Amino acid sequence: MARGPRYKVPRRRRREGKTNYYKRYIMVLSNHPRFVVRKTLNYIWVQVAIAKPEGDHIVVAAHSRELVKKFGWKGGTANTPAAYLAGLLAALRALEKNITYAVPDIGLHRHIKGGIVFAAIKAANDVGLKVSISEEMSPPLDRIRGVHIAMYAKMLKEKGLDKVRFSKYYERGLDPENLPQHFDEVKNAILSYYASRISALRGQ
Repeated sequence: MARGPRYKVPRRRRREGKTNYYKRYIMVLSNHPRFVVRKTLNYIWVQVAIAKPEGDHIVVAAHSRELVKKFGWKGGTANTPAAYLAGLLAALRALEKNITYAVPDIGLHRHIKGGIVFAAIKAANDVGLKVSISEEMSPPLDRIRGVHIAMYAKMLKEKGLDKVRFSKYYERGLDPENLPQHFDEVKNAILSYYASRISALRGQ
């Protein structure tokens, strides 16, 4: 451990590996809303936050569990397709609030090309919420639609192991080989629902 008269103990959230205060400082100075993407073992949540002296004000939020409850999503809730759909939800809700630009905030997640958190950011840009991201960091469309998951499921099915690995999918009534088509259905359902809401608001 570092020692000496000039050593300063890091703040609690930095010690816990939750906040990079230097990056947060730069984002706050921008005076723009932040497009916050966080991932746990089981879920993904996306928020649009505005920094205020008393703390962050969450303007809108979306959780991957909502995909299951509100839009009939039968796939996983912590994978790339779920991240894209959660990002889509959050972005559309932000557009309802007339927010059109936000800075990306992925916290302490690593900057991995094609990473799950970048799927959520790509979704925001796809529907018109500008969130800065290098195109090469975005996952390819096949990965966003879950084609890699469907191919893996097909391989396991040939070995008779798919029922174990994808038990949750089968419990929800989805053959994992059909995940890309199911993704398209849920995505279109979300877009249709919010397109009508946004049009109604702008027509007022």
